[in-house]
Formats: sequence, structure tokens, C-alpha cells
Amino acid sequence: MNNELWSSSQSSPAALPLDEQRAAVRAMLARCGHPLRRALIVPPDITRSNSGAGVLTRLIVEELGFPASGVHVDILPALGTHFPMTDAERQEMFGDLPAELFKVHNWRSGLMHLGEVPAEFIRAVSQGKLEYAINVEIDELLVRGEYDAIFSVGQVVPHEVAGMANGSKNILVGTGGRDTINKTHFLGAVCNMETILGRADNPVRQVFDYADERCLQRFPLVYVQTVVANDADGAPVVQGLFIGTGGAPFSEAAKLCQRLNITMLDAPVKKAVVYLHPKEFKSTWLGNKSVYRTRMAMADDGELIVLAPGVETFGEDREIDRLIRKFGYRGTPATLQAVNDHEELRANLSAAAHLIHGSSEGRFSITYAPGRLTRDEVEGVNFAYGDLAALQKRYNPATLADGWNDVAGERVFFIRNPALGLWALRAQFA
Repeated sequence: MNNELWSSSQSSPAALPLDEQRAAVRAMLARCGHPLRRALIVPPDITRSNSGAGVLTRLIVEELGFPASGVHVDILPALGTHFPMTDAERQEMFGDLPAELFKVHNWRSGLMHLGEVPAEFIRAVSQGKLEYAINVEIDELLVRGEYDAIFSVGQVVPHEVAGMANGSKNILVGTGGRDTINKTHFLGAVCNMETILGRADNPVRQVFDYADERCLQRFPLVYVQTVVANDADGAPVVQGLFIGTGGAPFSEAAKLCQRLNITMLDAPVKKAVVYLHPKEFKSTWLGNKSVYRTRMAMADDGELIVLAPGVETFGEDREIDRLIRKFGYRGTPATLQAVNDHEELRANLSAAAHLIHGSSEGRFSITYAPGRLTRDEVEGVNFAYGDLAALQKRYNPATLADGWNDVAGERVFFIRNPALGLWALRAQFA
């Protein structure tokens, strides 16, 4: 399809009004030739509940006229490697949409091969650090569904693998297979996360663009991209909405995201406290956004404290969880050596990438205070263990403000939700 921005709306710092979102959806459907016969919606899952995608998904279904219009609607949450949503999570995010509309993606099965990113391209974008081909596979539902339109709905936000989440990543990774997920994650880790985070152009995005141009153009994809930031009361709300085809909606959303979602600091943070809401963060796979998104701002010999009442496991997948427990967060050299020495880690390069991303590389300490992991489990993956009750009493998320706080004479930088942004030093983006 063409590379076009059909519509854009911005409202800062207040929420973009619901009637404006509905009008944008209605105009989008008109551009798609509604009434449609078959439509697929690909939103994020509950781990991105603040994206505004739940509301937009409901608006699309309503404006399609389902069920009265006779349109066939499927909803395929872009799980990637995440756990499938529970019924309660689905209802929390998507309201009363019928359960039978929802399909479950499995990154290990039910895939269709679309093509390949050649090894020479990976060698070029990685500046010789890696050389392997990447199979491009996506959920067979997109291929066999015979849809008139596929609406890829999601939030553009700083991301540790892709620099900026969304765009074609929502399809290639969110509905993708293990080879794409493993190798793009590892590419981002090896190419140095700090040079990728918060940037729309980077080696991983170049791989997505290559695959998009050669493998996704045959699909009737329409991108519905949000940018979310806190309003005046500190609540996350949709402040930007960009709709269209090709890379244009992502590109425009990324510009707003850089303005709204990157907090620039003038000096490194000696002590940071990050809170992980139990509804959103149940694993370190997701909870390590507390590490990913603060790493650039942390001072050498600083301390990061992670308050994680809902964290009960490491991986969102049984095999990934086992590998994290076995190899731990021990930094880039140790992880690369483990990849070289152990076939089981080479076969799961996204796990290896995660181990690199979740490490401080020995620069600062990471104290994890989980609600549902033991001291032995936490220390076994090379984090320091913190007592949740004691730390929450001292650093009370209910009373701390985002940003700098004075806690009994101690200067502490608090982050209520690391999924909403990136914290870095101003000089790193100069």
C-alpha cells in the first residue's frame, strides 16, 4: 500500500477527546471503502494497557457496525513472546467486546513464511558484528484471513530493541515467529541499546523496513498509532493519534514521542526507585523496563531499586524463564560467551538479548523487591534482593511524585511507570 498519513490529531497535555478519536476512525474506514466484508484488528496486549489501543479497538468495532452490518471481525493481540491474556485482562482492556472475536498468537507455531532478510544485510547494518539471515514469519491468520483491511493499532514509545516501538514491528514481532523475534532482539543488544533507545532510525528498524518493503506490502495494512503521555494530573492519556499506510504514521508519531516521552536530565541519577504496577508487570521480562529505560540516566556506582509487587517469574515463556534462571543478568561479555558456549542459548537469542538489556553492565546496582519471588531466585539471576514491604514503607509509591523527591534527607528519582518513556542524559542526544 502507499506510504500515506491520512490523519493526525494532537492534544497536549490533555487527553485527545473521544469524539475526535471516533471521527478519525470513521474517516479511516471511509478511506478503506467501508462497508468492509472482513477486517482484522491487531492491538497490543494488557502489558501495554496505557496505549489507548483498547478504546480504539472498541471504536473500530463499533464503527464497522459489528454485528449488525454483517462484517466479519477478528482481533489478534500482538503478543510476541508474552503470555496470552486472561479473560479478566481482556475485559479490562477491551471492555465487553465478545470473547469469540479474539484469537491467540503463538510465536512458536501457526506461522507462515514470507521471505528472508539476507545475512549480508545484517552484516551491513550491524557493521560486521553479526552475520545471519532472518526468516520473516507472521501469524497465518493474517495470510489466510482474506481481510479487506488489517488495522495495526498501537503506541509509539521508546523501546529497547527497536528504538521506538510500533510501526511494522507490531506485525513482524507482535505476530511474528521465533527467528524474527530472536534475531532482531539480539541484533539490537549487540549493536548497543544505548545508541538505539529513543531513535526512530537504527539497525533494527532498518531490518523491519527491509522486511516490510519485501514481505508486508501485499497486505491491506493500516496503522493506527498513538502517543501517550501524562496529563496535568499525572494520568497517562492519548495525546497524539496518527493514521495511515506505510511508514508515515509511525514516522510522525515518533517525532511527537521524542518530545513527550523522553525525559532529559542534566546530571546522572545516583538513586532511582521504579514502581511496577502489579496488573501490568508480572515478570522481569517486562519489569526490566525499569532497567532498560533508566540505564542511560544512571550514575556509575548508583543504585536502582525496583518495587515489583506483581513479579512472580522471569520469562513470559517457560523455556525463556528457564534460560534466564540459568544464565542470569551478568552483562554483555558473559552473555556473549554463554551464547558461544551453549546451544540452548544460541537457539533462543531473544533471551540472550534480554539478559544483556537487563544488566547494568556492572555500572550500578540493581535491587529487585518482588512480591512473589524468593531471595534465592532473585540473587540467582544476579540481582540484589530487596524486602518489598520495607522498601515500600520507605519509598511509598502512593506519596512519591514522578521525578525528584526528598526521602528523609535522601535525594531520590522516582518513576511510577517505566513503560511510558525513557530517561536519559541530555548530552546523549546532543
